[in-house]
Amino acid sequence: MSAALDMGDSDHYFSKKSGYDGFHPILIFIAVGILALGTGLLFGFLTFPETLRSPECITDNETPSKKWVSETLLNSIDATNIEENLNYFTSQPHLAGTPAEKENAEYIRKAWIEQGLDSAKLVPYDVYLSYPDKDNPNKVSLLENGKEIFSTREHEDILRPEDNHTNVVPPFNAYSAQGTVKGNLVYVNYATADDFEYLEKNRPDINITGKIVIARYGQIFRGSKVKFAEAAGAIGVILYSDPKDYASDDAIGVYPNAWWLPGSGAQRGNVFVSDAKGDPLTPGFPANDYAYRLADEDTALTRIPVHPIGYDDAEKLLMELGGDEVPKDWKGRLNITYNFGQTFKNPNRTIRLKVLSKKEIRTVYNVVGMTKGSVEPDRYVILGNHRDAWVYGAVDPSSGTAALMEVTRAFGKLRKTGDWRPRRTILFCSWAAEEYGLLGSTEYVEDFQRVLAERAVIYINVDSAVIGNYTMQVKATPSLKKAIFAASKKVPSPDDGFSSTFELWQKRYADNDDTTIPYIGTLGSGSDFAPFMYRIGVPATDLRWIYDPNLRLSSYPVYHSVYETFYLVKTFLDWDFKRHQAVARVWAEVARDFADSTILPFDCVDYANKMHSSINSIRTTYEENMNNHGITFDAVISAINNLTTIATTFHNNVQKMDISNVLAVRRVNDQLMLFERAFIDPLGLPDRKFLKHIVFAPSSKNYYAGDAFPGLVDSLYRIDEDTNNQDQRWDAVREYMAVIAFMIQSSASTLTDVEYY
Repeated sequence: MSAALDMGDSDHYFSKKSGYDGFHPILIFIAVGILALGTGLLFGFLTFPETLRSPECITDNETPSKKWVSETLLNSIDATNIEENLNYFTSQPHLAGTPAEKENAEYIRKAWIEQGLDSAKLVPYDVYLSYPDKDNPNKVSLLENGKEIFSTREHEDILRPEDNHTNVVPPFNAYSAQGTVKGNLVYVNYATADDFEYLEKNRPDINITGKIVIARYGQIFRGSKVKFAEAAGAIGVILYSDPKDYASDDAIGVYPNAWWLPGSGAQRGNVFVSDAKGDPLTPGFPANDYAYRLADEDTALTRIPVHPIGYDDAEKLLMELGGDEVPKDWKGRLNITYNFGQTFKNPNRTIRLKVLSKKEIRTVYNVVGMTKGSVEPDRYVILGNHRDAWVYGAVDPSSGTAALMEVTRAFGKLRKTGDWRPRRTILFCSWAAEEYGLLGSTEYVEDFQRVLAERAVIYINVDSAVIGNYTMQVKATPSLKKAIFAASKKVPSPDDGFSSTFELWQKRYADNDDTTIPYIGTLGSGSDFAPFMYRIGVPATDLRWIYDPNLRLSSYPVYHSVYETFYLVKTFLDWDFKRHQAVARVWAEVARDFADSTILPFDCVDYANKMHSSINSIRTTYEENMNNHGITFDAVISAINNLTTIATTFHNNVQKMDISNVLAVRRVNDQLMLFERAFIDPLGLPDRKFLKHIVFAPSSKNYYAGDAFPGLVDSLYRIDEDTNNQDQRWDAVREYMAVIAFMIQSSASTLTDVEYY
């Protein structure tokens, strides 16, 4: 990753003795140098392309050479190759920290070298992981007078031959506390913050303390469900996937006849909630051999047992619950009456939850490949996908891994046969242990944060390339919007009737405020862009192909189950792999654009506009109450207006600059690259010090979702939590409004010319 330029044997040449005795060697050297410099400048001016010399034209993305590179790259990405890649990566389970996962890492490293990347290496970390005990399975039991009369199944049903493999890990929730608890059962809907608030305000007779709760998957991150349940006093959590959310179409059936989840299917996944994602024992620092490690009891891990089950088993538990019937919007689609519980219909019955999963340190391996830049090797365009899966992971993440391997093959082929190098260095990253809480990517960012914070231009993430067959979905920092649109316009539509992926995306998933463009969402968390964006302020995006958003699903139905197989993808999601190909092409073209364009294609005006709309949304909800406490949005709005004016002027000046001035180009690109860094607060968000981005961050109520101005939203949301300290809480809001205004003003200063203050 060294940025040092190879100057050859220059010292050797300077030490040679001149053969001309009548002239001093230094004078000869100076004269020859001046002559060479003058000749070079004249030759350069006469031969420099007129389009690049013109001060009116700074965009060189459509020059013949760049157009050729773009077209060659996109045409090289082949759907059949992606299908073959997916078939390979789904041939066996590859859970993080297992031999199969190490085997995949070695395979990728070797393949990248053969494909033509300049280098590829394994980067190991020793991280804290969690696994079920094969000899002592986790399960939920229904007891009558202390005797077990029913227990949940230990494995999902085998419905096709490929569902059966000796290395399939049974359903479990990673980082659950170990232990056995007994008690009554309470149904808490999705276990969101609003659900627990509803119980507290409307059903004070239902006491969560000392109870086991059962909640359906969906709406929020599973770890947030456990966090809220534990805060409410629950001693254990059972999670299940209700057919209303995961098997809602009776007409077509379930897997293997459709993509819906069968009754035995259970969603694996971690329940680790922390602003310091990454290795739980080494928050803030890489998990290397000399790292200081916390004791388990000092980590942010949950202290109660958690276990996932299928809806067939959940039905047998829920049908036993007594108490009142739940509200309509709390009801799923099981053939039962949904009751709150707290008591059983038979008072002699109780629930036992037994979780004997173990935690241990194991070595995991990132794979990092590189194609070195020809002009600015110290500027990094980074592409990433995680490699580990709970079982086969045909969607999450192997659809993305299969696409990544074809993207690297296309870039390697361009290097070998086209004699091309990007202007900037491209890093290709296959991350380890993402499923446990972004461990591989976070450890890497913690390890190399000084270098990455100075040199990373952009991080482009594809986790699951295809989770449905309907349309493109993009989440991104606002300055990337135009570049992503431009890339998608170059990529053919995988469906007939549309001229490009952009047109399909726009027609099927338009922006509500401007239906002429597709919708781009706000980054939350849940994938490897998070440490880049929220720790060190690297602009980031996440790309995928999705199902129809109108289905209102929390995820594709077989998410993290044993049924997430190659057969599922080939049969129900992308039979010809054209959607994988489209995502791979957009991914590659965005990377090429940022790696090759003379001026980086960021747009800071779009960023300012997004901040305008985001702050107006917060005003709609909170402004009246804030004004009643003497707090206004005036300073923040003034700062955003100032940023908008300065960003507009900056981009207008860039359009007029002479891009043959290499120092001016470097200066402008540094301003564009570092603009996102201006929103990083070294102190972090209130009560979330490892999340440092003041404009965007994961929601404190749902780690998967993103909040704009998260510190402010958190402060306002917590106002009513403590009625005895209202003045102090409102003062915290007032303080954070000042922080936001300051940070936005500071970001504007990064786009101005150098001044003395």
